[in-house]
Order: sequence, then structure tokens, then C-alpha cells
Amino acid sequence: MFSTIVNSVKGALTLFIMSAYTILFCLVMFLFAIGKLLAPTRKIRDFFSRILTRLVETWSGLNKFMVSLHGKTEWDVEIPDGLDHKGCYLVDCNHQSWVDILALQNSFNRKLPMLTFFIKKELIYVPFLGLAWWALDFPFMQRLSREQLAKNPGLKGKDLESARIACEKLKDIPVAMMSFPEGTRFSAEKRDKMRSPYRNLLKPKVGGIGVVLYALGDKLQSMIDVTIAYPSKDGQGHAATFWELLSGQTPKVVIRARELKIPEQLLGRNFRNDRTIRKELESWINSIWEEKDAQVEQLKAL
Repeated sequence: MFSTIVNSVKGALTLFIMSAYTILFCLVMFLFAIGKLLAPTRKIRDFFSRILTRLVETWSGLNKFMVSLHGKTEWDVEIPDGLDHKGCYLVDCNHQSWVDILALQNSFNRKLPMLTFFIKKELIYVPFLGLAWWALDFPFMQRLSREQLAKNPGLKGKDLESARIACEKLKDIPVAMMSFPEGTRFSAEKRDKMRSPYRNLLKPKVGGIGVVLYALGDKLQSMIDVTIAYPSKDGQGHAATFWELLSGQTPKVVIRARELKIPEQLLGRNFRNDRTIRKELESWINSIWEEKDAQVEQLKAL
């Protein structure tokens, strides 16, 4: 009982401190984002971009430090040697918890370029965050609904083209494009509902990865395939919640990453219009998912 109270107090204090410095970082980033927005030349914009990236890396480093203060969570991380902090990568990962993003940042901070996500074009108008995402060079893309495509078939493929245009600026800077192919966090209920063939994973969707392969093409060096598991005492691998991590209730986080060569025929190809390419892409991702499913099963027992 006493230990539970102590852990809760520590978790609350950690959450408060993290929230406080996150707000501070956001305010500082907002100022530099305005500077980048008003910069008259590309050289000055690039200067602000470098500062913003350093701020994110410092923030991620502080998060890692704060999470480690409890000392009750064992971090078992294995990532490839020789990753290029100034390179260009596609990163894929299974998705079990919001802790996944923090775990990825902890593992790859200053080893890979800053993890970057596609953002819906409409979100650029979100106060403060929209400007921050723009300043951090997150690509904004237009995603069309089935209803929009049904009303105007001529729009088919426009989202891919908008992604390619959005990624033009990424071809000259280091980038690690992040994708969670499952599309949502794993649960046994979701797995059974969609009739996933995997025990520990949902069916992967190739859309996100396909867009990155099309938009960045041969600039991509490779794909970093990441597997995350949260071993528990009962061996069931209950995915950690953010609160459980902060309050020292997560016994272990296991991360395994490997670097994979991307099949050359998939780079820069329109998987939406080319059925052969789509089948090859699906076959490649499904083979990775079969191995990942077996790996998660092993990691849960560690």
C-alpha cells in the first residue's frame, strides 16, 4: 500500500515536471517557428530549422532522463550500429501503446534524424501546433475520403501527388519517416474483429509505407524495422500505459530494431495504380509482419 502511494506521488511529480518543461519548450519553439516563417532567405530558414531540431532532441533527451529516474523499468534496447544521424530512412513499428512513441524517441534520439510523421493538411490550422509541425518540416498531405473520390473520380491519386510535393523539402534534409502499419494500437478485440492472421499484431496496411516509398524514392537509404514489446510478470505482455511508465509500474520495455534493404522496384512507384507493385509491397510487408509476430511472442517472455 505504502509503495503504491509513493509510486503515485513520484508519477504525479514526474508528470508535472515533464508537462512544465514541455510547455516551456513549445513556447521557445513557437518563437523560432515565427522566425523561420518570416526568414527572408533559405539560408536563414535552414538556420532556424537546425535550432528547432536541436530543441526537439534536447526535449527527447530530458524525457528519457525523467523516465529513468524511477529506475524500476528495465530498458532492453538493441538497434543497428552505424545509423546515420544525417541520413534518410523509413521507420516502421508495431503499435501497442502511446508509450511506443516515447520509447522510439528514447531509443533513436540523436542516432537517427528526428522522427517525422505525415500530417493531415487541415491540421496546419491548429493553433500553435500547426505552425510547430510546419517549422519542423513535417509534410502536410491532403487525404481524400471515399465519399470525395466517389463524387469526383478525377481526384484519384491526388493524395499521392500531394505527398510527393510535400516531401520535396525533405529531399535536402535528414529525415526518418515514421509509419505504424497497423494504423491503430493493438488489442485482442481488434485482432479478432479484423480476423488478423497474427497472434500479436493487427493486419498491416501498406498505404503509409507506400506513400513514403513513392514520395522519397531513391533518397531512402533503408528501412528500420522496429519491434516493441512490454514483458510482464504474467507473461501476457500487457502494453504499458503512460501513467504506468511514469509511476514505475512498467517492469520492462524491449525494443529490437534491424536495418532492411528496400526492394529497388518499390522505390518511387505508384502502388495505387500499379497492381503488380502493390502486390509486391504487400508481400514484402506481410513477410516482415510474420517475422515480427513471432518475435513479439519471444520478447513477451523475456
